[in-house]
Amino acid sequence: MILKIKLTVVALLNLAASQQVGITIPEVHPGLTTYKCTRAGGCTAQNTFVVAEQDARTVRAVSGTGICKEPGARGLNKTLCPDAATCAKNCALEGVNYTSIGVNTNADSLKLDMYVGSVGVSPRVYLLDHNGKNYEDLRLLNAEISFDVDVSKLPCGMNGAFYLSEMNITGGRSDLNPAGASMGTGYCDAQCYNSYTWINGVVIGPYPLYSPS
Repeated sequence: MILKIKLTVVALLNLAASQQVGITIPEVHPGLTTYKCTRAGGCTAQNTFVVAEQDARTVRAVSGTGICKEPGARGLNKTLCPDAATCAKNCALEGVNYTSIGVNTNADSLKLDMYVGSVGVSPRVYLLDHNGKNYEDLRLLNAEISFDVDVSKLPCGMNGAFYLSEMNITGGRSDLNPAGASMGTGYCDAQCYNSYTWINGVVIGPYPLYSPS
């Protein structure tokens, strides 16, 4: 997918969140060239990045022993996470091997694989600014956003989406959530309470806690 952003940039993203930044798996954001264009000045390339959402990440104990939450899992290790504050202290979001979750970039092209081998991955990524710390701030009033999607090799029944969701530009970075946008936190919609374990760094329901096997 080639993403070209025209005109100025205001809000992308706020709300779901999670814990500290882990050190076991380094987070290296894939670079993605986007463009800011004006009628008078033409298009200027921007060195932006993509970041995988928080739910694609392992949440590991900062001590190095134990897992607080596996990617996509709906429960927490009740020993490490007896309450929100303790969980925030004990747990850290790890980095992601982007190729392993089907995310590849090349200049201004973003390729998302729904399967890696026979494993379904269905990645979701957000757009980061040139610092790789906060989300790109899209101001679309009296402006336009354009992108091209190559679907020539997609099989029947495949579903994909590109959408804008108002979020805090920092990804909800806070004392309970120092990770913020750089680790893909901050998304929430009508289903987020059924999809995420934390909102703004605070452990939420309705998922039951679990004991590690």
